[in-house]
Amino acid sequence: MIFKIVTLFLVGMGILAMIGKLTYPGKKRLESAKCRKCGRYRIGKGPCPCQKKG
Repeated sequence: MIFKIVTLFLVGMGILAMIGKLTYPGKKRLESAKCRKCGRYRIGKGPCPCQKKG
């Protein structure tokens, strides 16, 4: 009985993961927050550290 419950739970979580991967909310916003040169996430409104001249 416990095996059935665990199996159904894992199958349900797998289905939710597949649906979530297809319709990930905020995906465009995360992609726009990355630096185009180095690919790191920018924090705040300033330029990326790779673009700063120090």
